Amino acid sequence: MQTNLTSLIKDTHEGKEAEAILRSCVHCGFCLATCPTYQILNDELDSPRGRIYLMKEVLEGKIATQKTQLHLDRCLTCRGCETTCPSGVRYGKLIDICRKVVENQVTRNIQIKTIRYVLQKILPNPIFFTILLKIGQATKYLLPKRIQSSIPSRARNAGLWPPARHKRKMLALDGCVQPAIAPNINAATARILDRIGISLIKVKKENCCGAISYHLNAQQDGLNYMRHNIDAWWPYLDNSINNGVEGIVMTASGCGVTVKEYGNYLKYDEAYADKAAQVSDLTKDISEVLNNETEKLASLFYNTKSCTKESNLTFHSPCTLQHGLKIRGVVENILTIAGFNLILAQDDNICCGSAGTYSILQPQLSQQLLENKIKALTYKQPTQIVTANIGCLTHLQSSTPLIIKHWIEVLDEKLHSH
Repeated sequence: MQTNLTSLIKDTHEGKEAEAILRSCVHCGFCLATCPTYQILNDELDSPRGRIYLMKEVLEGKIATQKTQLHLDRCLTCRGCETTCPSGVRYGKLIDICRKVVENQVTRNIQIKTIRYVLQKILPNPIFFTILLKIGQATKYLLPKRIQSSIPSRARNAGLWPPARHKRKMLALDGCVQPAIAPNINAATARILDRIGISLIKVKKENCCGAISYHLNAQQDGLNYMRHNIDAWWPYLDNSINNGVEGIVMTASGCGVTVKEYGNYLKYDEAYADKAAQVSDLTKDISEVLNNETEKLASLFYNTKSCTKESNLTFHSPCTLQHGLKIRGVVENILTIAGFNLILAQDDNICCGSAGTYSILQPQLSQQLLENKIKALTYKQPTQIVTANIGCLTHLQSSTPLIIKHWIEVLDEKLHSH
């Protein structure tokens, strides 16, 4: 695709990156078939190809309008189009760049602006979020029904976190909302890793991965969260200190895809570029860690298979796992090794509608996607549904009586019960 970017952005780092991405797109249209919003709205401008056309116009100097902003806001950034694209267009990066440009040109109404600001300040702050969550849980049944379903139930007891006793060590990202909603996820991860000879270490000074702020166009705030995490992890990762930490474990794929890209986000920051690249290299989703230990896992679960009732289990693969991290089939293989009867979901490549803050900012589209996803997940009547991302977990739970868990929790439960 030919481009002629405006001089205001052409020679910037973002402009050069955007130009390269735009030129890689051949407008073939393969992405339309896998775009969730295009499937619902059937509007070319609510497809990746149509949005790329809009973004090209803006970057070439055409002033953005509220209509332009609306079409970009409607994008879930699920990156399903990246999986489908034969040309390797890095659509997710392009829309991040262009959303910021549009944000500077188009004034939002005060209501939307306030909501976005509150989300940006509350969600990444574990203290604020936990306080508001507890208030919401305490007053849940006094609220309108449409709000009740979106408030998670009280968290299950996390149980014991094994002491650091193994030579092999990894760090855990606690994240911002997961400790309040589902503290058992990381605790279960620590117990599973402990059984295969790896100690999982909490790092107290870490914070939000930066994704929420960055994708709400508060990009400098997002980058500062990333820098803060690098500073918190670095004493454990610096080879000169020789702590023996071999990786950073992600149990929320939404956080994982962001931390895995720290090297790209901070590549022009002289003080952090090298450290960010190393952090990205050391970041692993928990499925990747366990996939390298399948013999040990098979041994652990060998004695549980014959004495455990067969469970029909459906795995919901988050977009951040399959499209962002490009991890497909790995969790399914691990669950099969553990003896679960895995039911494959229909249309498993389509987003559930959670997408960070999307369910709050685009509720109608999000709810339609959620209804479609629940139908696809429950079509063959599983006894359990598991997923790999806290945002998807809470979103799915709001629409089904089935208990939704992280897949690492069901592994831990199965081992604990025998």
